[in-house]
Amino acid sequence: MKVKVCGMKYQENIEAVARLQPDYLGFIFYDKSPRNFEGNIPDLPPKIKKTGVFVDASIEFIIKKVKQYGFKTVQLHGNESATYCQDLKLKLASYFELVNKSTESVEWNTEPVEVWKVFSIKNKFDFDALKPFESVVDAFLFDTKGKEKGGNGYTFNWSVLENYPSTTPFILSGGIGLDEINSVLSFMRRPESKYLYAIDVNSKFEIEPGLKNIEELEEFKKLLFVDN
Repeated sequence: MKVKVCGMKYQENIEAVARLQPDYLGFIFYDKSPRNFEGNIPDLPPKIKKTGVFVDASIEFIIKKVKQYGFKTVQLHGNESATYCQDLKLKLASYFELVNKSTESVEWNTEPVEVWKVFSIKNKFDFDALKPFESVVDAFLFDTKGKEKGGNGYTFNWSVLENYPSTTPFILSGGIGLDEINSVLSFMRRPESKYLYAIDVNSKFEIEPGLKNIEELEEFKKLLFVDN
């Protein structure tokens, strides 16, 4: 089971979270978000996959940020189409190929960039919406449908995923905090978690938008893997 901590913003806090060794750290590029990222990302252990989170951004903008920050994952949180995702994947692959042929040493880019597509859920979901993306993206991320593009602070009805028809890995997100750990552990034991790839956390671990509570994150990670 992988863990992603999203909505990172402040350098010292990023470094402190990185010491907990999450699998992914997310950086949001959406100017309407209070977690919108600007500035520099400190050096991180190579095992942590830096993830750029975008909302209906141009492919050119995403490629620019991938080059600038060395993202290993791109998370699409808007209304991006399957055609858009396919085009992005092709352009990322072309960039990856150019880098590998270069004589420059780019340590972060040892594997292709993953593309995740986000779908928001409340009490029901039409899984037919996933079909056009099946052979295109590397994973789906399911979060809570709300007023904001993420960071709404409450969970959706996870029982909806009992009907998950895909073999594409998925990430569980939306309002997950320490109070939800027992529910997460219970979900991980259910048949519908067969393709569960990662748990994504954000606002429930915040002191303020973008500033994470290190002690609570450490406790969550320990509890998540206590029986695993």
